[in-house]
Amino acid sequence: MKKLLVFGALALLTLSSCVSKKDFLALEEKHKNTQDLLNTATVKLNKCLADEAASAARLKELRERLADMKTNNLALIESTKDMTVLTAQGARNVEKSLESLKEKDLRISRLQDALTKKDSVTLALVSSLKKEVGLNDSDIEINVEKSVVFISLSDKLLFTTGSYNISSRANEILGKVATVINSKPNFEAMVEGHTDNVPYRSGVLLDNWDLSVKRSTAIVRALQSLGVKPEQLIAAGRGDHLPLVTNDSPENRAINRRTKIYILPKIDQFYEMIETEMKELSKQG
Repeated sequence: MKKLLVFGALALLTLSSCVSKKDFLALEEKHKNTQDLLNTATVKLNKCLADEAASAARLKELRERLADMKTNNLALIESTKDMTVLTAQGARNVEKSLESLKEKDLRISRLQDALTKKDSVTLALVSSLKKEVGLNDSDIEINVEKSVVFISLSDKLLFTTGSYNISSRANEILGKVATVINSKPNFEAMVEGHTDNVPYRSGVLLDNWDLSVKRSTAIVRALQSLGVKPEQLIAAGRGDHLPLVTNDSPENRAINRRTKIYILPKIDQFYEMIETEMKELSKQG
């Protein structure tokens, strides 16, 4: 560009020596315009160069961002694959959980059915005993204890004080109990004797425990004589070790002297099913 300016100056000098003033002025004006155009072009060129540099930087940035996006996209694709696998596994797990819940609901329903049947048997037994034995005597109690039906008889209905010989009235009551037991061959009867805490000091027996067992054995033999199968009968004694009330008065001691006859339905199938199902449930958490 400097060469161009020098050349122009020399040309002007040369021309000035051989052209008119008018022509010189015209050439000078033309030179000025040319110079302005050159300056304008230079400014535009510099601006274009700056724009080019900015564009190159922007292009580099965009390329870097594009590379990052491709990397992220690949990672997202891989993550999506993993999520697909996890989602499918999750769906299978949910399905298994639902199946497990259905099985547990079924087992619980079966347990409830078993308990309902057991309760129905118990209620039917209580109704049958109350119908046969009757409730007109305050010394006779028919009730349910821990889901087991029992008849509680005061000792004055069965024995004389300190004796294990059964009274005539006892035979009448035991006859009604035997009728119920005989009508249900799958039942058992456990006779449990209880005494007060007054020490036993007569006869060949050692103590109240001996007396309670001896009384139970006497009732078991009486029931057997009334037609109850011996394999359905159980004799047990508690002595004075399980009183209903404190032995601090004659009235309370009379309450504690009693014989309980537990009527036990043979519902082993219900108990076995309950036990089996509960074990299965506990294994599965």
